[in-house]
Amino acid sequence: MPLTRRQFAQSTLAAGIAAALPAGLFSACSVSSNAARTAGSAPLSSSHVQQFDTSSEIAFPRNFFWGAATAAYQIEGAWNEDGTGESIWDRFAHTPGKIKNGGNGDVACDSYHRWREDIALVRAMNLNSYRFSISWPRIQPSGSGAINSKGIDYYSRIVDALLEARIRPFVTLYHWDLPQTLEEAGGWPSRDTAARYADYVDIVARALGDRVSDWMLFNEPFAFTYVGYLEGSHAPGRTSIIDFLRATHTVNLAQGAGFRALKATRPSARVGTAFSMQSWESATDSEPDRLAAERAHAITNLWFLDPAMKGRYPDALSFLPETAMRLRSGDLEKMRAPLDFIGINPYRRTIARAPSMIERISQTQKWLFPVVMADSSQGPKTSNGWEVWPQAMHDIVMRISREFNHPPIEITESGCAYNDGPGPNGIINDTDRIEYHRRYLQALARAIAEGADVRSYHAWTLLDNFEWAEGYTQRFGLTYVDFKTQQRTIKESGRWYAKVAAENRVSPS
Repeated sequence: MPLTRRQFAQSTLAAGIAAALPAGLFSACSVSSNAARTAGSAPLSSSHVQQFDTSSEIAFPRNFFWGAATAAYQIEGAWNEDGTGESIWDRFAHTPGKIKNGGNGDVACDSYHRWREDIALVRAMNLNSYRFSISWPRIQPSGSGAINSKGIDYYSRIVDALLEARIRPFVTLYHWDLPQTLEEAGGWPSRDTAARYADYVDIVARALGDRVSDWMLFNEPFAFTYVGYLEGSHAPGRTSIIDFLRATHTVNLAQGAGFRALKATRPSARVGTAFSMQSWESATDSEPDRLAAERAHAITNLWFLDPAMKGRYPDALSFLPETAMRLRSGDLEKMRAPLDFIGINPYRRTIARAPSMIERISQTQKWLFPVVMADSSQGPKTSNGWEVWPQAMHDIVMRISREFNHPPIEITESGCAYNDGPGPNGIINDTDRIEYHRRYLQALARAIAEGADVRSYHAWTLLDNFEWAEGYTQRFGLTYVDFKTQQRTIKESGRWYAKVAAENRVSPS
């Protein structure tokens, strides 16, 4: 993807916001240095290997949830059936030149009609948690007002089937498909969208909350606001720093309002958000590089978490003008949402260094937020060029655990793109994906052994699907989908994952 949901922070501007922050804010912080990492492709330092033996089987805690994750627009299709309204992704994907090879989500995996097959796949993999999202325009076609009963009925059937199969319905309330009508009324930069979102949450909670106990308010709020309103490669395709800042503030208000709406209707519900997070490393042990990595952490990992848990923006953002954010009296308290768990989508690390004076001067047009970042070339690469670095899983889980007093954590996504197809015998032998999940799970187990309260692991994703701006060119699934016939075939990684889930342990090979 050109600046995908997990690549957005690689851009000059995204974490560049952090580079211009006052240095004193982080003078006492500790940050890992890339220079201190073990060279080569092995992501675990020798000291970690000595402390945590991965040469034998590793057991996970009792009652651990093993799951897979999906998103409505990426799998459902049926974009204009049964009273569903248009979403920003319908409009964006139907705009020529926005999606690689002209793809769109009109059919995707046709899960709207094949959801029974997909739940059967979850069962076949021995999973006890299924993370799926609800499409807002399928519930409220115009984003407010009338409720589409057929949309409610669709998700109600899915919930009932999951419960019958003894699988936890793990529901994401917003996974990027804003009703197009709300976008035309201002979208996420408009404060009114927060109120509309709270109304939508109340509707879904009343309809499904008698059976669903675990909810996520948003998926990756930093990603969809940045890529959708500033960088522009995702829906709705805007490119405005002001729109971006206002969108982030509205989403923080919506997170608080949605939390209260859900708790008011279902007080016993467990409510969290799935945050896109990455482990930041400094390029060297120099103070400027270490501070740059710390500031980037504050911007990309805490922008939506601190408002929820602490009722304030990170101290690192104190330089932002309140007029740009449209902060009003009382907003900080409205943003507060004491989440019952923190969802983390950890994929990789990012290395940051302080820009040189020449680089700062050359980038002054980018809102005076210069930064220099680069992927490491030490680890192996996935098909779409992402570095495989399991240490990043351990590091971000431990950091969030320390900074937020060991909260319950759910790994709401973890996965990799490898485009393996069926061999002559029809088997999809995706050994690289197996090794990815094995090593990331080993790193997660080490974090648990060190005190992190991790409750689940959800592989991204159950099915090969529509991967946003990349269309159908990247395959993340545990299940291979033939998009011409919609035939589903569990890959060898899915069979391996089924064994892990059944045994609640990971073997060394």
